[in-house]
Order: sequence, then C-alpha cells, then structure tokens
Amino acid sequence: MTSRKPGPERPERLDPDLSGTRAATRAVRAGGRRTPEGEHREPIFATSSFVFTSAREAAARFAGDEPGNIYSRFTNPTVRAFEERVAALEGAERAVATSSGMAAILSTCMALLKAGDHVVCSRSVFGTTTVLFEKYLSRFGIETSFVSQTDVAEWRAAMRPETRLLYLESPSNPLCYLADIPAIAAVAKEGDALLVVDNVFWTPAIQQPLELGADLVLHSATKYLDGQGRCVGGVVCGPDNVMEEIFGFLRSGGTSLSPFNAWIFQGGLETLDVRMRAHSANAMDVARWLEDQPEVETVFYPGLASHPHHELARTQMRSDLPAPCFGGVIAFRVQGGQEEAWRCIDATRMVSITANLGDVRTTLTHPATTTHGRLSDAEKQAAGITANLLRVAVGLEDPEDVKADLRRGLDDIR
Repeated sequence: MTSRKPGPERPERLDPDLSGTRAATRAVRAGGRRTPEGEHREPIFATSSFVFTSAREAAARFAGDEPGNIYSRFTNPTVRAFEERVAALEGAERAVATSSGMAAILSTCMALLKAGDHVVCSRSVFGTTTVLFEKYLSRFGIETSFVSQTDVAEWRAAMRPETRLLYLESPSNPLCYLADIPAIAAVAKEGDALLVVDNVFWTPAIQQPLELGADLVLHSATKYLDGQGRCVGGVVCGPDNVMEEIFGFLRSGGTSLSPFNAWIFQGGLETLDVRMRAHSANAMDVARWLEDQPEVETVFYPGLASHPHHELARTQMRSDLPAPCFGGVIAFRVQGGQEEAWRCIDATRMVSITANLGDVRTTLTHPATTTHGRLSDAEKQAAGITANLLRVAVGLEDPEDVKADLRRGLDDIR
C-alpha cells in the first residue's frame, strides 16, 4: 500500500479572491471569510461580546484606533459577512444590516435627517413606510411631501432648499409601478439631496439602483434575500462616508441584526440568483393567465405589455441577465369590492394567506386591510389601493398548481 504523494503546496486562503467574478458567484462566495479552523460553511458567532488581550487593546478598539470586534450590537463577524455579501451584490462600498426592513429605513432617516429637513417620498410605497414618515418623523420636525411615483415633474416641483432625502420603491408595493431612477436621481443631485431606493421587489439579482444613479439602496431582508420566510432583518447599502453615519446611529440606537438571522440571510443569498429567475418565470405565467380570467378587471405586472412601465422595466433591469426577469409579485383587481376580494382569498386552499412576500411559498393578501390598512381612505386612493385589489407573490410551486388554487378563489366570486 502506497501513500499518495503530496501535491504542490497551496497557499493558505482565508478569504476568496472574487475579482472579476459575476453576480451569481458573488452571491455564493462574497463575505465568505474563513477562520483559521478552515470551516467550509461560515460559522455563527453567537456571542454578546468579545474579549481583549489587554486593557490597552480594549481601549484602542473602543476608541476606533484598532480594528476588531467589541460587542455584537455593532461588531459581529457573522453580521459583517452578510453585509459584505449584500454590498458586493449591490455594487456598494459598504452595507449596514439592521433588525428589520423598517429599521433600515428608520436608521437611514435618523442618521441623515434633522429637525427642519424635508423629504420627498413616492405615494406608492409600503403603508408602514408612509406612516413612519407622516406620523413619527414629523414629531421630530421632519416634513414629508408625497408625490407621484412616475411624474418626474412632481418630484422636481416638490423640492425645497431644505430637502435632504428622496425616497421611493421600484417596483412599488403592491402595483409594481416603476420609477425612472436616473431621472429622479438627477432631481436629487440638482437639489443636493440623496436618493434612496427600496429594491425589495427585484433585489440585486434583477436591478442595481446604485448603477442607475441612486445614492442608497435598502432591503427588507425578510423578503427575497432570505427567500424562505424564516427571519426578520434589513440592510442598507451605499458609499462608505454615508454608511458610517448610519452605522453610528445603529451603534447608539441599537437597531441591530442578530448573528443568527444574518447567518440565515447569508445562506439565502446563495440561491438568490436562481430563485429570482424562477419566481419571475412563474409570475409571468400566472400574470398572463390572470389577464384572461373574466373575474379579473386589471392585472399589474411589469412583465406584461399592458403594464404602463413595461418598457421602463426592461431598461432598468440588469443588462447581463440571460433573459428578462420582472420579479415575483403581481397585483390584480377582481370584479366587485372588498367582499368579493375576501371571498376570493378565503376560497383558496394552497396559497398562504399572509402579508409577507419573497417566500418559496406563494402568498396572497388584501393590501387595503393589511399592508396598507393604516392609510386613510384618501391616501389609499392616491396610492391606487382599492377595495378589490389583491396581491399575490408567486412562489416556487408549479405555476399550474398556483393557477388552480387562484381559480378556486375566482370561482367563488362569480
């Protein structure tokens, strides 16, 4: 019996070399730092704090004179690995992870705004985002003007000398309206303000807002970045100098992501590219089918030629995609009102009745009484949230089974 001869010595590599790699590779490998133990899967650093070799080292780290971990509220290797992976996918210098998507928005606003500042925000945003700007930030002297998602002239007209932030979702929740990101970025630049884009519906697998001119991009990591509805978290990405301010608020305000959730999200990112392609293909199939159903008034899906922003969607998605991808979320109006919409939901037997989205499981909700339920009737009308509107986030089941289940719902409203 002979032993195998050793091959050429391989240099120790604790960090992978990702220079020149493509997005799908970065989704798997970025932030994949190994410890000297040589583990293949990133570990969870489940600890509240970190020990120092001396009082001098502790003082140097707290003072920022020496890099290293201090306390998991603001320095944790698992959270940092997730941040690095998201930043690599979004093409950002840096990312800061938070305890939820709303915490990402709050941290951004608290870090960058002060009393007397002004925000311009799209009317077509998640209901809780509207409440945060309108009810809570206003208590601190921050005023918000709400404008059309699509009318660039309205954005420009709303600008003031004290405007510091422009905020939008593209595609929007739930009607999948797109904003002309380069045009609105130009408005922000003219006014010496920052443009923040919520990229939840498309993720960096389909769209990279920073390349289109946005200053910051954020996510509810709870959605597609995880992909399986397991944890709650958020993340915001952008240039290092701006992110340092947001990190400073997180350090003091404690809007921190837990190491366990960061570890889950990091694993979710590994399949983001293939999942978003599959979600998009399934949603296109379901959207085309919904357009043909007599009980359906209107379908809102940017992959359909009938969607008002179909062509804009094509121009703003990543140019290196092998085929167009329009995301997994569809909104549609059924014949009738709230009663018919609720009956359609209740008659389904497979899809999950929940307001979350981005899951491998298809979800169905009634936005007017869930995600946008805290808006006034006037705000709902301005945002296009009607009583007969439903939102389906198509998962990774066979689309024929999704259509069959929605057919049960539609049959009940005839």
